[in-house]
Amino acid sequence: MRWIAHNSVLVLCFVALTAGTAAMATDSASRLFKVLKKVPLEGGGRWDYVTVDPASQRVYVARATHVPVLDSESGAVVGDIPDTKGAHGVTLVDGVGFITCGLENKVKMFDPKTLKLESEIETGADPDSAMYHPATHLLFVQNGRGNSSTVIDTASKKVVTTIDLGGKPEQAVYDDKGNVFINLEDTGSIAVVDSASKKLKDTWKMAGCELPAGLAIDRSSHTLFSGCGNKMLEVVNSDTGKVLQTVPIGLDNDGVAFDPSTGYVFASNGDGKLNVLRKDKSQKYAVVQTLDLPPGSKTMNLDPKSHKLWVPSAQFTGDPSVRPRPAVVPGSFVFLVIGQ
Repeated sequence: MRWIAHNSVLVLCFVALTAGTAAMATDSASRLFKVLKKVPLEGGGRWDYVTVDPASQRVYVARATHVPVLDSESGAVVGDIPDTKGAHGVTLVDGVGFITCGLENKVKMFDPKTLKLESEIETGADPDSAMYHPATHLLFVQNGRGNSSTVIDTASKKVVTTIDLGGKPEQAVYDDKGNVFINLEDTGSIAVVDSASKKLKDTWKMAGCELPAGLAIDRSSHTLFSGCGNKMLEVVNSDTGKVLQTVPIGLDNDGVAFDPSTGYVFASNGDGKLNVLRKDKSQKYAVVQTLDLPPGSKTMNLDPKSHKLWVPSAQFTGDPSVRPRPAVVPGSFVFLVIGQ
């Protein structure tokens, strides 16, 4: 009897272990990222940055000459901001919206409630990305052809200064120590700007990194994630500039995002590969999943509240990775909403 009981316990333990392993495997599979829904958007024209505002549940996407605005829950278009030639992106600051208009060398301001344009500010040549620094209430506008950053006081809505960066700037992020970090596309570097003095204080060369564009930061671990155009993402110490690790990703990166709540890093690339990275047991970053999306789906933004990605996508009249860039097939634009 004791022998039977003993073996019964072993059998029960085995069954429980097997069931637990199967449950873990099922849970792991169910937690993979996938396209949850597709939100079509009418019209033609290319796009650039996406802005997700969880407070108002709105999504803004810059589309060359105008900025469509969507409801993030329903996907319905709730408005459109016209007259923004060369629109690159939208930044929201204390009840005011700022749109970088590359073909006009201006930042245009609008009321997020009415979506009406109100005023404009002259910048350097081809304003591209913009980043708000809360501690100083400054907006840093990266001028692509100007190789500079126009610094705007968001309270007075006036230009404070223009910082020569010595290279073509792309995306920018900030840390908790007063530093602003800006990817320099043509030099494979990261510019370090002191937000207090509003001056360039260092430039970090990233060996092997070509055409860095997407940039994100984990402020808690002092880590930068810089997406390079030549199929790599570099993990950089934001205190020292040391490259800690290089991780293979897709080709022609244009967007990187970090979710501090989950620890996931996302890299969207022009070849249609969306890479999902995370730390492994050795505390190194590794790609844990790659989603195949249509080529050209290379910009995105993360909704920090829902933890969903908004990725613009479309069909093109040619290869979207070559220059001159092919046109978007009218009526083919769609937002891919990605989550778990």
